[in-house]
Amino acid sequence: MTDNDTVLRSHTVQLDEHRMHMTIAGDSGPLVLLIHGWPESAHSWRHQLRALAEAGYRAVAIDQLGYGRSSAPVHRDDGRITNRVALCAWIIEALGESRAIVVGHDWGAAVAWTCAWTRPDVFDGVVGLSVPFGGRGLMALPGSPRGELRPSEIERRIAGPGRVWYQQHITNSPDVVERDLERDVRRFLTSAFYTVSASFLEPVPPLRTFDEIVDYLRGTGLCVEPGVDWSSYYVMPEVLPDWLTEEDIDVFTAQYEQTGFAGPLSSYRTNDLDWELLAAYDGRKLEVPALYIGGDRDVCTIWGREAIESFADVAPASLGTIVLDECGHWVQQERPDEVNAALLDFLRKVRSV
Repeated sequence: MTDNDTVLRSHTVQLDEHRMHMTIAGDSGPLVLLIHGWPESAHSWRHQLRALAEAGYRAVAIDQLGYGRSSAPVHRDDGRITNRVALCAWIIEALGESRAIVVGHDWGAAVAWTCAWTRPDVFDGVVGLSVPFGGRGLMALPGSPRGELRPSEIERRIAGPGRVWYQQHITNSPDVVERDLERDVRRFLTSAFYTVSASFLEPVPPLRTFDEIVDYLRGTGLCVEPGVDWSSYYVMPEVLPDWLTEEDIDVFTAQYEQTGFAGPLSSYRTNDLDWELLAAYDGRKLEVPALYIGGDRDVCTIWGREAIESFADVAPASLGTIVLDECGHWVQQERPDEVNAALLDFLRKVRSV
């Protein structure tokens, strides 16, 4: 069977107030749930869906709440992490299964880690891409790798005087951010994919201390100057990198022109609430088999150094960490072959077909 022979099927389920859309590859086999990040959709897993199905797994890539063809959040706090975990568990049940391996990238990694951390009865293995396991802090930020500090507090420390951490900018500037990004959706998405990929980013020297990491972050578009459009920090490529096609941009653009950015940004606006909701799990280890995959030029790998280095301490069943050379933020899109090989190796060790 060739890559193009694998049929990708569209499927939608209604879960209480929420309509959840997903793309499915494979008719049978152990279930693997794939959760995308921002600003992406189920399309981000196009290479993994086919590879997993051809290896005998039932691969399901969801459009997270507010993204793609899933419904928008109904209530202000629907983007909270506990709701997203519950939706993932309900999707598994709706698909007629009781357990699944969960794989996530970016914000999807935060959801995937939390699924496995808080619901090991349902999620019996987890792979996180880009964002390492951050406990109740979700983002594994420097100086607070497991959520030791309230997110808004550590974000203020990182941004420093005269700037705002991008997640606080999203939270503090409702409508302003949306108007900025929706002014030219295609341009924003193209520039965002390019600017935080290894196609644009230069190699990063070793950064060890909090101050070194923070100095680096303050020189990026993650720390926003007041009055400056966030989109202006992103650079348009003269030509698209090899890993990203015009057709891919077509898909993402059509989705965000339909949904807008308010729903997708809802996760960023519940960071402090998430930290409070996960307080009951503080100190609990990640019990299930786990793997982290990052890119050496990804800002999440850079800011998550403390979390990555201590991963085995908090995840005793960890199968290790993989940091791919010359790879940026869009790990499974930039380096699909290596990611597919790592996923299949993990799955063979955890749940054989």
